[in-house]
Amino acid sequence: MEHHKPVIAGFGEILWDLLPSGKQLGGAPANFAYHCGVLGAESYPLSCVGMDDPGREILQLLGKKGISGEYLSSDLIHPTGSVSVILGMNGVPSYTIHENVAWDFIPWSEKLADLSGRLDAVCFGSLAQRAEMSRETLRKFLDMLHPGCLKVFDINLRQHYFTPELIRENFLRSDILKLNDGELDVISGMMNLTGNENEMLLQLMTQFSLQMIALTKGEKGSVLMTPTEYSSVKAQPVEIADTVGAGDAFTAAMTLGWLRKQPLSLIHQQSDRLAGYVCSQNGAMPVIGDEILKQLE
Repeated sequence: MEHHKPVIAGFGEILWDLLPSGKQLGGAPANFAYHCGVLGAESYPLSCVGMDDPGREILQLLGKKGISGEYLSSDLIHPTGSVSVILGMNGVPSYTIHENVAWDFIPWSEKLADLSGRLDAVCFGSLAQRAEMSRETLRKFLDMLHPGCLKVFDINLRQHYFTPELIRENFLRSDILKLNDGELDVISGMMNLTGNENEMLLQLMTQFSLQMIALTKGEKGSVLMTPTEYSSVKAQPVEIADTVGAGDAFTAAMTLGWLRKQPLSLIHQQSDRLAGYVCSQNGAMPVIGDEILKQLE
């Protein structure tokens, strides 16, 4: 019997994904928090919405999805975030991310300070650090975490919203790194990595003292690597609706499996299974039925 319910947060963007099929609630940290909650964690998105109709709609929808909005701030000046999404071949999305929106201005608060002391894990990415205010709030938050809190950097490179200096700083603050194969290509040039895929991952792990790296490769599968173990799985065949949020679901299952000290192969199997299911559904936060949850036990 599990006596401790993990307390987990996703810091960063919360927004509307404007998909061809209609708008869907999204933002990687919010997607992550949703899936952690579905999988049994006490989870929170840490973000900011505008005091506008889209912001109020987000708060209402979070409640319907069972996600706490306790640590969401409201911004009187800036609008709620949105992203225009175009789906290409195999449902792979491309994004137009609108700037100067509420999640660029996540303020520091005593509530965040209080939460920092009881978190078991926090996930953050590079996109939410494109603006100074949210970037500084995240730095302060990470500095206040207790030493045992797991810090997961889901790199989430988007457009031009990152620098080598920012990426390196985040690597140094992280315990686990999650990236995809396209992002590894960018990082390999940025960090002068050499050799094949596994050799580059090992260089990152060694240089930044990481506990684990997760590399997702779409239809080619995924890799989990620790200093002592290696796991590779092929992507399960699914009929793809869209791939929005699949990586965030993978990260959520991976993080909980790691906190629960599950074997690496089981962590990998469950993460891949949940990501595959999300690919078969529309939007980043589909309903996860009991049948799927039983497969993740």
